[in-house]
Amino acid sequence: MSSSALGNEPQNTTQPSTHPPTHPAPAPSKMALGAWTALLVLLGAELLNILDQSVVLTALPAIQESTGAGPAALQWLTTGYSLPVAVGLITGGRLGDLYGRRRMLLVGTVVFTTASLLCGLAAGPGVLIAARLLQGVGVALMIPQVLATLHVTFEGQNRSKAFGLYGAVLSLANVLGPVMGGLLTEADLFGLSWRPIFLVNVPVGLAVIFVGRKFIPESTVKKADRLDLTGMALSALAIVLIIFPLTEGHLHHWPLWCFAMLAAGLLALGVFLRHQQRKQNNEPLVPLSLFRGRQFPGGTAAQLMQGLLCGLFFMTWTLYLQRGLGMSPFHAALAFVLLSLGELAGATIAAKSAGRFARRLPQAGALITIAAMAGYGLQAAGGQAEVTLLAMTAPVVLIGFGLGMVGGPLADLSLAKVPHEDAGAASGLFNTAMHLGIALGTALTALAFFATTGGSSDAGLNRDAFLTVLWWVGSLLALMWALMFCLPKQADNQTD
Repeated sequence: MSSSALGNEPQNTTQPSTHPPTHPAPAPSKMALGAWTALLVLLGAELLNILDQSVVLTALPAIQESTGAGPAALQWLTTGYSLPVAVGLITGGRLGDLYGRRRMLLVGTVVFTTASLLCGLAAGPGVLIAARLLQGVGVALMIPQVLATLHVTFEGQNRSKAFGLYGAVLSLANVLGPVMGGLLTEADLFGLSWRPIFLVNVPVGLAVIFVGRKFIPESTVKKADRLDLTGMALSALAIVLIIFPLTEGHLHHWPLWCFAMLAAGLLALGVFLRHQQRKQNNEPLVPLSLFRGRQFPGGTAAQLMQGLLCGLFFMTWTLYLQRGLGMSPFHAALAFVLLSLGELAGATIAAKSAGRFARRLPQAGALITIAAMAGYGLQAAGGQAEVTLLAMTAPVVLIGFGLGMVGGPLADLSLAKVPHEDAGAASGLFNTAMHLGIALGTALTALAFFATTGGSSDAGLNRDAFLTVLWWVGSLLALMWALMFCLPKQADNQTD
């Protein structure tokens, strides 16, 4: 459905991809007010997700002091959010395909908003962790609908602009999350300490619900006779068995049960894929036809690489800044702000280009990031004592700028050829690739970083370990760049 058709009333966009509109209208150069409103609501839902991944980090000391939470409980305040998100994305995406993407987005927002209120009212760590788990469930229902709705609603230049703004919102949220968490906790509004970081979600969530109900068009495929419950269970089991040990393993020095869970997860994944093969003609959870071409699987693999390098780089970078360079947490946070501002600038350029350069834009972003990483590595190798925040500004901003050019265009081009009836499933898989990649990247820190430092705070060891990480990250960026050759070369989304 063209974005020009968006009005004040929700519209049913049920139309299998094999039956295109009889009289398709050309994509307008400017989006109508209703389309802009729908886009803002969708991006607001995405912003809630990204913010809540990071806003809690700067509030952890205050939460620990207020609730008496121990180290394990603090860890589960982040893991308890990310795990149900990763587990539920595929199922959430398919539910949107079958029962309505707007409906699932609103249901997920209701769950997320309710859970945010429970987080803000929690008196102890147990209730807070349970509420964080519920937040993750809500996000797993919400987030696949964002990319899927953008895919089926916008066309032409408007579609590329929408995905470009999607990438810009991701970058903006990376800046706002830690900053907002620190400011709201420090402000101690009404004597509530850390609680406003969750309570602020309530009015935003309510706005998404009421405005989204009016302006976001409904899109669905058809009513399913029954949902693939076996596929849901198998996919959830496989993802838990893979992501949980990758997340927890380095904290427990990789005991045997981690490898046993990983092996069981791979076995469950094999059983799931076999089950999906048998279900292809009977409402499968994952349509395997998505993987017949090279565009979607290649783009999803590139997304996996992006998650890997983010999980590996960001965790080790903060350790290098504070242990290798002796920066305070505040100055280390400023370095992240510099990178995020560069990322926002890159995403803005990507949004303004509106798809004119096809795969060349994200590939250029990958090359810029590789060059900036190399420059940063040379700077770090030259002597850590001289590397101040001011001195590292240029390479750090360029790293962010390059990464910002990748996110939105990669999502747009990867989903471009996906049939509308499978948009939710494809969005769920695409988002799952990022979460799985981050988990794998975090696990790689044991090999790429901690194997050198041994947990030591020695500045030289941390510098040497970080230089090793930069080699790994550069290799992952090069692989991501190569995988993007699977994306369309032409701006009209035609493959080579």
